[in-house]
Amino acid sequence: MTTVSSDEILKILPSLFEIEANGSVTLFRKLDKFLIFDEGFIFYANPDSLQFKYSYKKHLEYSVDAAYVLDSNLKKFIFSKTGKILDNSSKLISSLNLCQFNQKSYLVSKISIKSTVFGIIILSKKEPDFYTNADLEALNAASAILSYVIKDMELSNVFKLQLKALKDGIIEKNKAYKTIKEQNEKILEADKIKNEFLANVSHELRTPLNSILGFSDILSAQLYGNLNTKQEEYINDIKVSATHLLGMINEILDMSKLEANAMKIVKSVFWISRAVDEVTNILLPLAQKKNIKLLKIMQVDFEVFADYQKIQQILYNLISNAIKYSPENNTVDITVSADNEKFKIAVHDNGIGIDKKYHGKIFAKFVQLDSAYTKKESSTGLGLTITKELVELHGGKISVISEINNGSTFIVEIPF
Repeated sequence: MTTVSSDEILKILPSLFEIEANGSVTLFRKLDKFLIFDEGFIFYANPDSLQFKYSYKKHLEYSVDAAYVLDSNLKKFIFSKTGKILDNSSKLISSLNLCQFNQKSYLVSKISIKSTVFGIIILSKKEPDFYTNADLEALNAASAILSYVIKDMELSNVFKLQLKALKDGIIEKNKAYKTIKEQNEKILEADKIKNEFLANVSHELRTPLNSILGFSDILSAQLYGNLNTKQEEYINDIKVSATHLLGMINEILDMSKLEANAMKIVKSVFWISRAVDEVTNILLPLAQKKNIKLLKIMQVDFEVFADYQKIQQILYNLISNAIKYSPENNTVDITVSADNEKFKIAVHDNGIGIDKKYHGKIFAKFVQLDSAYTKKESSTGLGLTITKELVELHGGKISVISEINNGSTFIVEIPF
């Protein structure tokens, strides 16, 4: 039986909209103002079950989120009836295990929005035959409003879960970012120490090597006495080995400078033939050892505005590579030309060649292609990487034309 009149019920119903999110207890307390009940339960409907969500008064230990299987008869009752007055003999009550609470009378109403049922609300009393049709109508009227309130409660819970997940994700992201930042700083510091070490070691090694080359040049010139054939051969071997080792040390030193952004370009005006002649003279012992002829092809000499030492190094790297990977008794062509906008250096050999699939890789650090010739030659794998960097520092570009067993041509183009 109801505790208030119909007019009073109509006055109370609008206040149901004032229930805040997560206010399931408040929800039942609102119902308590015009319906008498000892226990209150709310279940959500799933395709094959009813899932317990909220209880009121004594049975807070009722298993939250417990699911109860619905057969076809119960589904028909839940989804087709507007409400029902039940007792302990009802299959719905026994299926939901509500008989354990020793209640005798039950009011059941749907929770639905626009004909879509998503749950039921059950009120119960310990006295038998307690509820009337007027009580059922009052609960149905309240359920129509509570359906929207419960929907808002659930959406609020979803939003809170999403907000928490987002917040946790941001925290985890920030932690990961901080860890990555710390690791990057350690890597950069280690890289800085490595570059400084390489620069110092390379510098210390270069000084005695320059002395070895200088004294071997003096001995080769026979300024302090004649040399026999064997001695000349040995002095030449010293020069070749020292030149090769100096080249490797220079590559390591230059790479450390490039990585530290410490490589500077100092431009001046000079005749291009001077740079070509000096480099070919330095590399002549390496070429003679393999009986390779260095052929310079230049229609006309011209002045360029560039870093003299860097242009020499570009020439040195390309010509020494051509000598290194050419078979004995061969020729390396060094062609120099110019137009109104740029000058071009092309170094061609008749060596082993490079497969087209490796053309993009050979300019990467430490790349050495595996072949019969490369196994004979020692290298840092930095020469072409440094050459590319030096060319680009001048605003130029480097390219390669090559096929297996048809030699290679490296082309450098640098703007005037």
